[in-house]
Amino acid sequence: MTRPIPPGSTIGILGGGQLGRMLALAAAQLGYRTHVFVPDADSPTSQVAAAATVARYDDLDALTRFAAAVDVVTYEFENVPAATAEHLAALKPLHPSPRVLAIAQDRLAEKRFLNGIGVPTAPFRPVSTPAELDAALVELGRPAVLKTVRLGYDGKGQAMIRADSDPAAAFAVLRGAEGILEGFVDFRMEASVVVARAESGETAPFVPVENRHVHHILDTTIAPADIPPALAEEAVETARRIARALDLVGLIGVEMFVTRDDRILVNELAPRPHNSGHWTMDACRTSQFEQHVRAVCGLPLGSPERHSDAVMKNLIGDEVDGWLEALADPTAKLHLYGKAEARPGRKMGHVNRLYPRKG
Repeated sequence: MTRPIPPGSTIGILGGGQLGRMLALAAAQLGYRTHVFVPDADSPTSQVAAAATVARYDDLDALTRFAAAVDVVTYEFENVPAATAEHLAALKPLHPSPRVLAIAQDRLAEKRFLNGIGVPTAPFRPVSTPAELDAALVELGRPAVLKTVRLGYDGKGQAMIRADSDPAAAFAVLRGAEGILEGFVDFRMEASVVVARAESGETAPFVPVENRHVHHILDTTIAPADIPPALAEEAVETARRIARALDLVGLIGVEMFVTRDDRILVNELAPRPHNSGHWTMDACRTSQFEQHVRAVCGLPLGSPERHSDAVMKNLIGDEVDGWLEALADPTAKLHLYGKAEARPGRKMGHVNRLYPRKG
């Protein structure tokens, strides 16, 4: 095992969104500097990082200079080009690894990886042509969800195909990209588990939480999820198994469906801090962001124990205009992301509300 990266060192962060911002703030509390690599100036992360490189992800010269200025590299979103990750991994430690990134970027690779380690998912079929879509619909039935294999989040790049839907119109959503058709899951709850794993193999999972979406965007997270203890343990062990199989160093968010007959089906993986883990900033001994810093720097993992139950509410678009009311609420903790313009569907901040722990 490599030696811990000591405080005073510099953590390089690929991506400049709100996750990077909160990661940089957590790193500063542990005595680290952060250097963000981002294509756009004045990003949320740049506002709080010690240094910023503003360049395209395919600018190899800029990436090389960036690597020379940092001691370890991580990322705050998984759509970093594979070539970027491979280039940096050859120069400095990169966590999670390029292999983990490659699996999480490709929905087909992700589903095949999960099934290969015995983790159940929704049934799926690859789709590259209208004829393949028609055949997949015969096999999986309707309703079903067509998604692009790469990119796409918060409902982008996907279409629901119902009994009366035109498959050709759904196929057009792919815009020539490779697709995946997923069988519809009759779930009673969307849930997730965020788990950290150190290079030593130590893991530290947070409790399973319930996630409620509005217009395909996470609106509210309830911690802990109201599921039976045995099912909660199964969800945690599933997340642990995934982290081990990936040989993960860092943090991963495992998104799941809880079916009406109490089965756990894994939907997606996010090898980074996760929106559904924001509640940990105020309700746990160690936040997900501090935990990620600890893992990528080779430090002992902190306790994920929660001292309070919590409800996290995303502030989306002009919901951020209620910031003053949130500050006046004694149960609330307000976190804003430093974004200048509140556009529809844009995550501007979140509010954590804490409650006495039950159980």
